[in-house]
Amino acid sequence: MLRTELANQGAAPKIARPVPLRESVFEALLELILTGHLKPGQHLAESELAGLLGVSRQPIREALQLLSGEGWVDLHPGHGAFVHAPTVEEADQLLAVRTLLETESAKLAARHSTPDGVQRLRALCARGLAAVDADDVDMSVAINSELHAAITELSGNKVLAELASLVSRRVRWYHTPVARKRGRDSWSEHTELVDAIAAADEDRAADIMRKHTEHTRDSYLEQRQAEPVESAPEPTRRRRPRSPK
Repeated sequence: MLRTELANQGAAPKIARPVPLRESVFEALLELILTGHLKPGQHLAESELAGLLGVSRQPIREALQLLSGEGWVDLHPGHGAFVHAPTVEEADQLLAVRTLLETESAKLAARHSTPDGVQRLRALCARGLAAVDADDVDMSVAINSELHAAITELSGNKVLAELASLVSRRVRWYHTPVARKRGRDSWSEHTELVDAIAAADEDRAADIMRKHTEHTRDSYLEQRQAEPVESAPEPTRRRRPRSPK
């Protein structure tokens, strides 16, 4: 009786359940991968990760399975887990898709720009430049992701926003290695982009975003060619022991 009355009155909010430990470990490990603290091709020893995060090996093992399912980690029987080392082709294809999505986002953001939206973008640019001046690469990359997400949100196209969000984390992963190299140039491009959005200049906003994302793409590919990532070892084939006659 009481439950029915409270439910009808909307007076009984659902109690939030705690996040499973494996998901918290998943997010912690993914953040280490995105920021480059765990590098492509690096071996992931369960015992070391457990000690680092202060948990048992079981949630580490479960989190590695989740990361493997999303392509962040490669599991090699007989060798263990390794941070996924993306091929040049894999990175090139994703960054090319990113250019298509974000170019359209910038065009629509200019079409639907609002004073509040532009003010938010300018504030993010100021924070990004401050992070560059402080040589805080992790913060600069995080704010970069936030700025691009804000532009996509300003576009008003929900489907486009959903598609862009699917690649945003991996784009952040590819951007981190070249963020210091791009430095202030990247944020100068951001400032020009925001100016075009504020002026409702759709074509200019789209052109600036296309060139901006292509600069990041080219920088990443150039660095990969100069510093090739070593792939994880191939699993060894184990012979089955002969049964006694």
